[in-house]
Amino acid sequence: MYTRFAQRRVEEALSDTPVVLIVGPRRCCKTTLARNLEQAGRRYITLDDQTTLESAQSDPGGFIRGLDLAIIDEIQRVPELLLAVKKTVDEDDRPGRFLLTGSANVMTLPRVADSLAGRIETIQMLPLARAEIDGQTPSFLERLFEGKLQSQPGAVVGDELVRLVLLGGFPEAIRRDNERRRQDWLRSYLSSILTRDLRDIADIARMIELPKFVQLLAEHSGQLVNHSQLGSGVKVSYKTGQRYVGLLEQVFLIATVQPWFTNGLKRIVKTPKLHFLDSGLLAAVRGLTFDRVKADRAAFGAVLESFVFSEVLKLLTSSDLRLTPYHFRDGDMREVDMVLEQDDGMIVGIEVKASATVRAGDFAGLKVLEKVCGDRFAYGVVLYDGADVVPFGDRLAAAPLSCLWR
Repeated sequence: MYTRFAQRRVEEALSDTPVVLIVGPRRCCKTTLARNLEQAGRRYITLDDQTTLESAQSDPGGFIRGLDLAIIDEIQRVPELLLAVKKTVDEDDRPGRFLLTGSANVMTLPRVADSLAGRIETIQMLPLARAEIDGQTPSFLERLFEGKLQSQPGAVVGDELVRLVLLGGFPEAIRRDNERRRQDWLRSYLSSILTRDLRDIADIARMIELPKFVQLLAEHSGQLVNHSQLGSGVKVSYKTGQRYVGLLEQVFLIATVQPWFTNGLKRIVKTPKLHFLDSGLLAAVRGLTFDRVKADRAAFGAVLESFVFSEVLKLLTSSDLRLTPYHFRDGDMREVDMVLEQDDGMIVGIEVKASATVRAGDFAGLKVLEKVCGDRFAYGVVLYDGADVVPFGDRLAAAPLSCLWR
């Protein structure tokens, strides 16, 4: 049993908020976490049960009426229940009345989000972070903003790092020692999401296009989003390609990252960037095995960048820092893979490098960011396949990738 970063957030929210919603991909243990927080008198209901599902669909108000303390699993299957929940918490707004889980982000539906404003707290839960797998209490984000990253005795490097990244974070995949069997599970998982969960949130007439569309996205993970190019790859329009990306975000297969920009820069790229949220799933879709990556390391960089992006998102759940992730690229193609902006305006930059060697040129994007931000720039780091922290200036350094979880 893994201790999840989200547990503390959920416990805090239940103490002062009427409705708490845990959202994240299927099989990331949302239900396990919710049931671990079960208390006397709290009823557990799953909408994956067909009889329960039909009852909720036929009369959402009647289904909710009379419930006092409840866990409702997979709420996205009947989003109308959220309006019924609103009605009952308007009448009785005691904290912790409803603990909900969802494998699709129903809060992106305007009617639902508006109706529950001020009554609900949403907590995102992704597949396991490396620190959760290792039982570590991470402090990477805090140390990064303080500029106090440390060298890593016994750092995870080389082949061990490749294996770890290709593993991903889904518990059922991690439990499989055989790489082929692990990728079989991940492909089956993806097929289930595309044929089942998407039907809960959207009417997609041509589902046959989606597996190929996901493959296209996998080839573009870590790159700027081009909806026209993606749509044309499966012979659909720009708008349809854009819609598919949005739907895959809703079921937590991918995420798009907005660009960071400022008026101080006249030439800047303002296009979002795309990442898969699980590196194991990304590797499975791209057909990347350990032997393939070892023979040709070129394909590893994009998977590693998406791994780091996902790990940072998971660390945000464990941290008390209030951070917003972005990416940065200027008109001269100098870029920073990830920019984190604190609520007080302080900035850190993270560049990801699959190599064991770091050169001064690898800091080009970070130096542009440092210059533009001035005193707001706290620190910039190139995470690399090594064990030592190597300074490249007062507020710049190369640091081991395993700083993320150690």
